[in-house]
Amino acid sequence: MEMKQSMMSMENEGEKDKPEGSQENGLLMGDNAAEKGQKVNSGPAQVSNGYPSTSPQSPREGHTAEGNWVPGPGPLRTLVVQQTSLDPPRETWSKKMDFLLSVIGYAVDLGNVWRFPYICYQNGGGAFLLPYLLMAVFGGVPLFYMELALGQFHRSGCISIWKHICPIFKGIGFAICIIALYIAFYYNTVMAWALYYLLSSFRATLPWTTCMNPWNTVNCTHYLSTDLNVSWTNSSTSPAEEFYTRQVLQVHRSPGLHELGSVSWQLALCLLLIFTVVYFSIWKGVKTSGKVVWVTATFPYLVLFILLIRGATLPGAWRGVVFYLTPDWEKLFCASIWIDAAAQIFFSLGPGFGVLLAFASYNPFHNNCYKDALMTSSVNCLTSFLSGFVIFTVLGYMAEMRHQAVDTVAKDAGPSLLFIIYAEAIANMPAATFFAIIFFLMIIMLGLDSTFAGLEGVITAMLDEFPHLLAKRREWFVLGLVCVCYLGAISTLTYGGAFVVKLFEEYATGPAVITVVFLEVIAVSWFYGTTRFCSDVKLMLGFAPGRFWRLCWVAICPSFLLFIIGSFLAFPPEVTLFHYHYPFWTTVLGYCIGVSSFICVPAYMVYHMLTTKGTFKQRLLKGITPEVGGVDGGPHRDVIITNAV
Repeated sequence: MEMKQSMMSMENEGEKDKPEGSQENGLLMGDNAAEKGQKVNSGPAQVSNGYPSTSPQSPREGHTAEGNWVPGPGPLRTLVVQQTSLDPPRETWSKKMDFLLSVIGYAVDLGNVWRFPYICYQNGGGAFLLPYLLMAVFGGVPLFYMELALGQFHRSGCISIWKHICPIFKGIGFAICIIALYIAFYYNTVMAWALYYLLSSFRATLPWTTCMNPWNTVNCTHYLSTDLNVSWTNSSTSPAEEFYTRQVLQVHRSPGLHELGSVSWQLALCLLLIFTVVYFSIWKGVKTSGKVVWVTATFPYLVLFILLIRGATLPGAWRGVVFYLTPDWEKLFCASIWIDAAAQIFFSLGPGFGVLLAFASYNPFHNNCYKDALMTSSVNCLTSFLSGFVIFTVLGYMAEMRHQAVDTVAKDAGPSLLFIIYAEAIANMPAATFFAIIFFLMIIMLGLDSTFAGLEGVITAMLDEFPHLLAKRREWFVLGLVCVCYLGAISTLTYGGAFVVKLFEEYATGPAVITVVFLEVIAVSWFYGTTRFCSDVKLMLGFAPGRFWRLCWVAICPSFLLFIIGSFLAFPPEVTLFHYHYPFWTTVLGYCIGVSSFICVPAYMVYHMLTTKGTFKQRLLKGITPEVGGVDGGPHRDVIITNAV
């Protein structure tokens, strides 16, 4: 419910000492009215924020020489009528850096540390950087910029924003929220593993350095170049591998997805602690999470630089760097390198998860989101490149110590690269305890940022969609959401939980979110229209996006996303983990989980068509036409400028 308040200031001789300004909620402006928080614009029947005035301007009002008002020629007068909403104003970031660090913390996650270095050396080393940069420039960054601009202009979460763009596509918002829940079910479990490692690091001798522990087998072999009496065979396993698989995961107790086994109480407690930190970081909104990211987003960079300096001083580090960067130009003629580059930049920048929309919606209306998009995406890509040096200097050291080739040492990908290879390398360094503590603390910080962002995307979407129900109950809603995420993660805490994590990562989220983003780009570029969208951006920033951005949004980005979707369909991944080959029924199960989120899009389209009144053509037209007005939104719902009567 809104009420309109207006007040008119009349200029006369008795009010000459009164400055021209606002009184309460109204302001009378002359030809050369001074700015008060907004600019007076030019253009017929237009006001400073680009929205049409409520009545045509009349040149017939004026003042007599004595100061009395008469309906004759005179200077134009404009009355500002402010609409005061009874709802509380939208929350904003305390500082610009809170927003930037939150976006950087969201974009820079665990995948930058383990996925990019592995994909880079697997796809030709330095040659991989060419398709990676091309996919970033023509695909990733334009999508990143588009979401920041949409969120900042419409000031809404990923559900309610669609009433201002294309109402029939509102199911995209619900699909994004379900995908975010699926990610929370497994992503935080990886942090629970890191927390287990962190707690195990507070001892003089790290537990994954010896073969004398209860969980070790007869195949455990601690092999380095200094161990002259020890030989490495094909059946040998390192102490770090057995600690990870037999003590942390206890995966040897589960034969596969068909029999997951019991819940590991140690991991359950670790995950409970993780979600407790998450809850008290986001329960009050961006005012609290914006402060937490000053630690969680900056600390990983400090650790990365420390580990880079330490790794560069290790013997054999140069072998890892050469292996990392040596280009194999023939790889450029393989389709796999372009597929991997497109998927990597997409999942690294993270458009389509509702996070960028939510974060940008708390920005001031005239914030330069264009500069923010370029800066944060550049930081993300450079961090991935830096992480490659951090990882491969240590892999070169391990190869030197074992007298093996770097590619033999670097055979593990994903979490195993961190929890086995890197953990073993740290254990054999001087001051191993110190480096283990800061390394696993960095892993937790990287994961926390992304969890804050993912859940904030869901919270913002639901609070904007159901403000009267949830706006004053944010703390309870966040508590319920965190509890749902913890209960959904129970299956990942079992002895076979690592198999569940891999299933969610490969099938349940990837194809679904790419398809959702493809529909999002189509809805914005083709239905809402790039002309209207660019006008919105010009209204915020003072300049419109150039032809390059328009071309990317209309044609290149949809083609970019179709390319990734086609690659998933043409080359479905063959998933294996710890010598366990996922059977066919698990592939079907994974795609069913993915479809369960995407089904929201067509389901809502049907619902919208059935509940809208009119003929089929009228319903369809209403479904693709943005609604006028709405709840707490942009400036067009705060101020109306009209003429004085």
